[in-house]
Amino acid sequence: MSDGVRCMWMRGGTSKGGYFLAEELPADRDTFLMRVMGTPDSRQIDGMGGADPLTSKVAVVKRSERPGVDVDYLFLQVAVDQSLVSDGQNCGNILAGVAPFAIERGLVTVTGDQTSVAIYMENTGQTAIAMVQTPGGVPTYEGDASIDGVPGTASAVPLEFVGTAGSTCGALLPTGNTRDSVEGVEVTMIDNGMPVVLLRAADLGIAGTETRAELEANEDLKAQLEVIRLACGPLMNLGEVSQKTVPKMTLVSAPRQGGVIATRTFIPHRCHASIGVLGAVSVGTACLLPGSVTHGLSQVPDGSEKCMPIEHPSGETSIIAQVSDTGEVTSAAVLRTARKLMDGVVFA
Repeated sequence: MSDGVRCMWMRGGTSKGGYFLAEELPADRDTFLMRVMGTPDSRQIDGMGGADPLTSKVAVVKRSERPGVDVDYLFLQVAVDQSLVSDGQNCGNILAGVAPFAIERGLVTVTGDQTSVAIYMENTGQTAIAMVQTPGGVPTYEGDASIDGVPGTASAVPLEFVGTAGSTCGALLPTGNTRDSVEGVEVTMIDNGMPVVLLRAADLGIAGTETRAELEANEDLKAQLEVIRLACGPLMNLGEVSQKTVPKMTLVSAPRQGGVIATRTFIPHRCHASIGVLGAVSVGTACLLPGSVTHGLSQVPDGSEKCMPIEHPSGETSIIAQVSDTGEVTSAAVLRTARKLMDGVVFA
């Protein structure tokens, strides 16, 4: 199309992508977004995508009409080398940029040096609360908060998730079990904001300490994971998942850097450089469930409020979980950062 569409490019957490107002996107949205990203092409050379699923993401935002909610957010994953735009999951990293974007676009009024923004996540029907630093009445992206997987520091954007259990699969444990056997491998299928299949790395013949590149090159491992993933889809009430980006496949092993558990996650066919925010929430929740595949591997702290560093290839993502007297995870929060990279017009 010859006419451009207004867009803000942002880094949210350990991902980055385009942020659009819903009303400004064309009717043929998916075709437009694939052209914007340069999909399908492994290099995405003819578009804005960065040749990686983590940099081929989109947030679609609008003012909300829901009581107690400021904005509605739809996450779209634009595939790199397939003609596919998926809305089958949330993205907690891109979520980190939604609140400052909404303030910048005038959808939310600043309330002081900090502004709380309630965000309805359209993908799963859940709400998150983001806190944005707004001194002088505008979002600031400078700060001293750091997260693994992102160089330097930036302004903190704490995100609190409430009531995310079963948001995609209908139940925290879609099969009703903390542990199942699928294709001869023991797994834990869980959804606390992101559908995830946990497997012990050792059960698939690896240590769990391998680099992202080493795992990317392990074709036998990836093939085995895909067979298991396709079998888990229907069991998780996700149906046939060959063309879906969920469930994520997370290989777990004992922590080595003082965390709760070590992870290597496939999203679903490429190894994640870190771990998704909501994926980390699901993994952390699994560590709190007796009988899950994390049993004997995880190192869970005591207390009703648990700081749970989830180790990943780039470092760790810390989840703060509130646990009731009955052991139920009542809320989870995570610290993210975001930065505005570009604001202008993008063409397809």
